[in-house]
Amino acid sequence: MDLIRESLLKKSKASKKDQFGRVLTFSALLLIVIVVVSIFWFVASKGLATFFSNKVNLWDFLSGKNWAPGQTDAHGKPLTGALPMITGSFLVTFLAALIATPFAIGTAVFMTEISPKRGAKILGPVTELLVGIPSVVYGFIGLSVIVPTLRFLFGGSGFGILAGAMVLFVMILPTVTSMTVDTLKSVPRHYRESALALGATRWQTIYKVILRSATPGILTAVVFGMARAFGEALAVQMVIGNASLMPKDLTSPASTLTSILTQGIGNTVMGSLENNVLWSLALILLLMSLVFNIIIRAIAKKGAI
Repeated sequence: MDLIRESLLKKSKASKKDQFGRVLTFSALLLIVIVVVSIFWFVASKGLATFFSNKVNLWDFLSGKNWAPGQTDAHGKPLTGALPMITGSFLVTFLAALIATPFAIGTAVFMTEISPKRGAKILGPVTELLVGIPSVVYGFIGLSVIVPTLRFLFGGSGFGILAGAMVLFVMILPTVTSMTVDTLKSVPRHYRESALALGATRWQTIYKVILRSATPGILTAVVFGMARAFGEALAVQMVIGNASLMPKDLTSPASTLTSILTQGIGNTVMGSLENNVLWSLALILLLMSLVFNIIIRAIAKKGAI
């Protein structure tokens, strides 16, 4: 009886494998959580040192227009105004998304509704190729083509918000396009059949039924592309001009959070004011990525409802 009871209570190989799988997946999940929390803690501790250790006023930091951390104004306050970089980042991001959205929607509609076979055969590989191109290549092309073109058309140096937006537009286009294609494919087929049965033309079906049904997914794709654009560094740095000034127009040299970070982080001493304010810029970037993710989740949840 004892042997029978022992054999019944003994775990089988399948249960041991199942338990091992649960432990493995839980460990991976725990590791990801620890990494994310560690990143937030590290960046926050460095970024907040500007306000707690160096006694920089938060409002002056966010609203100031003069950026020269190693210098002070007439009142002895350090020139740590981050508003030019914050403004430049948002302008470049929104302008790139504004340009990319109609192209992405048009390409996705062609690939899913107009000519699915030809679109999947031609545009699909092209979109995947654009994703794999390194950002430095985009920046070099922008420096060699876009900047001289803008200089010829509008005068000036050619560097600025518009040049950065044009480069980012090409960079985020495949992301927005591929996500929009997946969204349009997820629209139930009977939506199309019902609209056509009621006498709607193909374009009426696309515009009034398919695109409206896919609006939450398209908005998610656009916000995801904006998050990608907001954090881009090297390509933007090569064409925006890297001038820490408030943008006067779209064709004057400007800067973004990422361009100032990549330009200055290697030339400062850890723990100094010059280094801490750069970590504060990094903290803004991190918080904005969190905001973009919250927006994406909110849109996806609304679309699911």
